[in-house]
Amino acid sequence: MRRAEQGNETAVVEFIILGFQSIPEVQFILFLMFLVTYITTVFGNLLIMMLVVTDHHLHNPMFFFLGNLSLLETCYTSTILPRMLASFLTNKYVISLGGCFLQYFFFTGLAGAECCLLTVMSYDRYIAICKPLHYTAIMNGRCCLQLAGGSWANGLLASAIVTSLMQQLTFCGPNEIDHFFCDFMPVVKLSCSDTHWIKLVTFILASLLTLPPFLLTLISYVYISNTVLRIPSSTGRHKAFSTCSSHLTVVTLFYGTLIVVYLVPKPNTLGDLSKVFSVCYTVLTPLVNPLIYSLRNNNIKKALR
Repeated sequence: MRRAEQGNETAVVEFIILGFQSIPEVQFILFLMFLVTYITTVFGNLLIMMLVVTDHHLHNPMFFFLGNLSLLETCYTSTILPRMLASFLTNKYVISLGGCFLQYFFFTGLAGAECCLLTVMSYDRYIAICKPLHYTAIMNGRCCLQLAGGSWANGLLASAIVTSLMQQLTFCGPNEIDHFFCDFMPVVKLSCSDTHWIKLVTFILASLLTLPPFLLTLISYVYISNTVLRIPSSTGRHKAFSTCSSHLTVVTLFYGTLIVVYLVPKPNTLGDLSKVFSVCYTVLTPLVNPLIYSLRNNNIKKALR
């Protein structure tokens, strides 16, 4: 374990990510599972991006945002899985402080961007269903670029603020992160500095990045449901609901796993179970999103033929 002298304190300059070392008998199975998951996730999301770019039937705001979501989730899962797979192969679980902070920055920034982007996608569906005559005028190219760019910028900016505060902390031991990546609480609890303010700032920023987008998404679907239920024909209602069913499924999955990982209390004795919940949020969600859109969206299915 490498340490550096800072005054009277010995500062840690690298962490050990424990990951799933507590269950050594399934290491090879976990490696295969995560490898297949990563390859499938990247392939599925790249396929959707390729279809959005090449198929002229998909050149509209809804699929522009879907392409952004696929790009985001390709980057998102790539911040965690490649390094985890390398650790399984080499049995080296050490990460430098700088590497840990960099991983946290991209992971948190992309997660925050996804919260905003999912809200933008629900707003797109709200305009399409509730104000169809104004859809083209409102969701023009400039507006789409601003909404997508704003989603990426908000997530990365909030993450940059928290990461810069984390870099001011002193770590003087122990240096073992009981997780499979550099998440906020597993890292901060190793600090020997006062972490009160960074926890407060992070709580405020996390609340701003999750609660308003979630409420706006919820409000959008209340209006969408109210409009769809007023459509006289069952065929019209089914067609309207089918245009947003994929997105609603993704939103439910994303926020559902987010709540389980960060809001539901978990006893300290269930450390490995907590990691399993985190796998659902960080690994499985990017995997199933392309499958959901492929199976539930008629335009994507037509483009695949």
